[in-house]
Amino acid sequence: MTGIPGSIDDVQAMLGDQGYVCGRALGTVVFLSLTLGRPLFLEGEAGVGKTEIAKALAAMLGRRLIRLQCYEGLDAASAVYEWNFAEQMIAIRTAEAMGFEGAGADRDALKDELFTEQYLIERPLLQAMRPQPGGAPVLLIDELDRTDEPFEAFLLEALSDFQVTIPELGTIRAPEPPIVIVTSNRTREVHDALKRRCLYHWVDYPGFDREIEILHARAPEAAEALSREVVAFVQRLRTEDLFKKPGVAETIDWAKCLLALDVVSLSPEVISDTLGAILKYQDDIQKLQGSEAKRILDEARAGLERA
Repeated sequence: MTGIPGSIDDVQAMLGDQGYVCGRALGTVVFLSLTLGRPLFLEGEAGVGKTEIAKALAAMLGRRLIRLQCYEGLDAASAVYEWNFAEQMIAIRTAEAMGFEGAGADRDALKDELFTEQYLIERPLLQAMRPQPGGAPVLLIDELDRTDEPFEAFLLEALSDFQVTIPELGTIRAPEPPIVIVTSNRTREVHDALKRRCLYHWVDYPGFDREIEILHARAPEAAEALSREVVAFVQRLRTEDLFKKPGVAETIDWAKCLLALDVVSLSPEVISDTLGAILKYQDDIQKLQGSEAKRILDEARAGLERA
């Protein structure tokens, strides 16, 4: 286990050791979140590294990462706990086979036995409230914007007190608050009340030099010339009218695909063959067929020459 970093520079260096290239602004808000014990709310386009920051934090601190993947219809019960009904039914059948007739004190004793931690299935929020080896875990609440307002209201309460209540067992409070990272792709607005509980940071697409640095960290085997072409092309592509612009994750994936194909330099043909690594919608891919890929590549190379 590693202690909480003592400065913003330490945060950047420690995250860099995990392959996460962190700018000064993000390093500052991460440092403040760790120092003040405040949840961190990260918003931005998909693929810019919001989820990766939680993974890198857990690795650099030597803490367990607990991930709550949000989705439409997620409710408090699914996020906190559920009872293992299958095991409970086996226990009931076993009791019946042993002559249990379901009356009086025996029935009450069986009921008490069925609703113990032996039959409890812990979901991410409850797991995050439990003591963990190495210290409080990193709790990643990923893509909160996929849920609805009732779940937000529940989460607001849970993050205020860092405790959850199970009617059959009582209230379970975290002995040490988890390190909370909340992410949103901003497909809808998250309520201000929840944001006010957190420190906020918008994770934007990186500039050219930063993205080159990220690519060097995540795909170090890529040659410098190819890396510069890849980043320049992707950054130019983000200025096009696309349904889904490629994120940093797609830049890394594309570079690795090109390496697997032994590509040393981009060409319109190579781009056409590998578009599925950076664009995920057919309408976007069709826009880059024919001369469009060459046009964007030429513009990207011209930008490199001017730099």
